[in-house]
Amino acid sequence: MMKALIVATSQKMKGGIPAVISAYKNTKYWEEYNCFWLSTHIDKSISFKLLYFIGSFFVFIFIAPFYDIIHIHLSEIPSAKRKFFYFIIGKLYGKKIVTHFHAFSSETTIFSKYQFLYRFIFKNSDKTIVLSNQWKKWLHQSMEIEDCKVVVLLNPCPTLNLESGIIKKQTILFAGTLTKRKGYLDLIKAFYLINKKRSGWKLIFAGNGEIEEGKSMAIELGLENSVEFLGWISGAEKSMKFQQASIFCLPSYAEGFPMAILDAFSYGLPVVTTPVGGIPDVIVNGKEGFLFNPGDIVDLEEKLVALMDSKSLRDKYSESSINLSRTVFSPSVLSEELINIYKSLF
Repeated sequence: MMKALIVATSQKMKGGIPAVISAYKNTKYWEEYNCFWLSTHIDKSISFKLLYFIGSFFVFIFIAPFYDIIHIHLSEIPSAKRKFFYFIIGKLYGKKIVTHFHAFSSETTIFSKYQFLYRFIFKNSDKTIVLSNQWKKWLHQSMEIEDCKVVVLLNPCPTLNLESGIIKKQTILFAGTLTKRKGYLDLIKAFYLINKKRSGWKLIFAGNGEIEEGKSMAIELGLENSVEFLGWISGAEKSMKFQQASIFCLPSYAEGFPMAILDAFSYGLPVVTTPVGGIPDVIVNGKEGFLFNPGDIVDLEEKLVALMDSKSLRDKYSESSINLSRTVFSPSVLSEELINIYKSLF
């Protein structure tokens, strides 16, 4: 039996990479390749992070010889720096190496001053997995990575057990870390324009980050009673908020392929988002959902209002989301693609 060692951040961490790997754990791929998840990073104090990394690296040195494939998940610069050490040892052991690139911004990674680091890793990997055709184009044309060594593999939707009888509320849901890159301030501004014309709807932010900045803007615009900040939520609370929401909105300026949108697909929510990262590979404006250019608050307002005013339109895009979660983003479908990538290494 072939064996794959998965090198990635801790299962206890929030964010996209743990969610992606967790989705694959429930597919036949995980058992077929006898996968083991080696954690390299955890969100604790600096000293604890360092000790955690050192411990993980020494474990890697001892167990890597017993695996056929080293599958390294990496994203932004700190992640790439950590994974470089695992990458070098894997190469010295003569293992097949797959790098899985989850970065959300080209400017902070492959076009940054650390471009040389990413180029070295990608050029010397047996395969590099990216999340969209745009990322593949950048790696091939700008970093001169052989086209045959770069593969596009979408992130899988989570598998859910939805409760029946949940009543939808007039809420627009945002899920993710509140940062300028995610465009959450644009969403508050658009909701302010909406709120002047329509009442009864609420805007809910689920995620940590710049919560106080968001609250300050909401108060400044007189929206303190209609904008809610939940902080980071998970488990039953997260499931309930997604099932109760009527619209999902992620007005990002840069993404790889956001797990929050995959969550929205799985819960059957109509999606309003921006054509960044891998999103335009899947969503055609007016077909699977609504797209608007990052920062275009007027267009965002118009698209949200269109959904708020039409249940039939919401139902149409809800159906599209469910269909995407069960086909294009199905973990079982994507695990077959991942198995084929592994097989192509030998």
